[in-house]
Amino acid sequence: MKNFALIGAAGYIAPRHMKAIKDTNNNLLAAFDKGDSVGVIDSYFPGADFFVEFERFDRHIEKLKYESNTMLDYVSICSPNYLHDAHIRFALRSGADAICEKPLVLNPWNVDKLQRVEENTGKKIYNILQLRVHPSIIALKEKMKQSKKDTKCEVDLTYLTSRGNWYHTSWKGDYNKSGGIATNIGVHFYDMLSWIFGDVQENVVHIHEKDRAAGYLEFDNARVRWFLSINAKYLPEEIKKRKQTTYRSIVIDGEELEFSSGFADLHTLVYQDILKGKGYGLSAAKNAIQIVHDIRNSEPIGLKGEYHSFALSSSS
Repeated sequence: MKNFALIGAAGYIAPRHMKAIKDTNNNLLAAFDKGDSVGVIDSYFPGADFFVEFERFDRHIEKLKYESNTMLDYVSICSPNYLHDAHIRFALRSGADAICEKPLVLNPWNVDKLQRVEENTGKKIYNILQLRVHPSIIALKEKMKQSKKDTKCEVDLTYLTSRGNWYHTSWKGDYNKSGGIATNIGVHFYDMLSWIFGDVQENVVHIHEKDRAAGYLEFDNARVRWFLSINAKYLPEEIKKRKQTTYRSIVIDGEELEFSSGFADLHTLVYQDILKGKGYGLSAAKNAIQIVHDIRNSEPIGLKGEYHSFALSSSS
């Protein structure tokens, strides 16, 4: 049984980490969050200590180490994006490996600096890249590996996940804290695309606003038009009629990839791999971080060239 601490216990994604820790038969010793709406802990680890001040959380981890000889094995990090770097460093200084939500960090040079921290501490940094363990995505990667095509795949990626007005008030709506919409909700899709289709050759941004973003990515083996949004008004009519608030679609050479289900236990699968000594580290995370950094720092060109059809319909 491994000992865990968790940073960001009140966040949306934290329960998936708690479930993964429990499902893999491990123990959550302590959790931290500035907010105290963390009753969900009772469903998984009611005996875990909880702190709303980081200094007291830090002190508690030190006391466990020096007064009761209880060592942390892992720190799970579900905090806001801009704090990931600092919390990863805390984990490694505490003698634990870090398991961090995506994006691992906001800028590619931060990855290089964390590499040196890994080397100095002897500890590891893992990123939650859960689409890499999704059965449909694994099957697609294998299919592309076996493919003998002479031309690049034509891909349309669409992801809409409706969010209310609270989103723009929270840290997620703060460009400097989240990295903007393409970083916040798109990074795992860019990771998946580069994992399957190879290195980026071209990265063009057509739209990048607070509630939607669209662009074109060309990889070694694919030409990808992408559209992301948190605004429910851009959902397809058939999705609205079904009163659904999320829409995911990947069309490859005119064929829809079915991957709408199977998301519930992906974090547990990632944890299982990490605990087996596998898992995805700094080098695996870097491509997607470079992609979102470039998107964030590109000037949108408008509806020119290879743009997604939703970019046109959402602009009308």
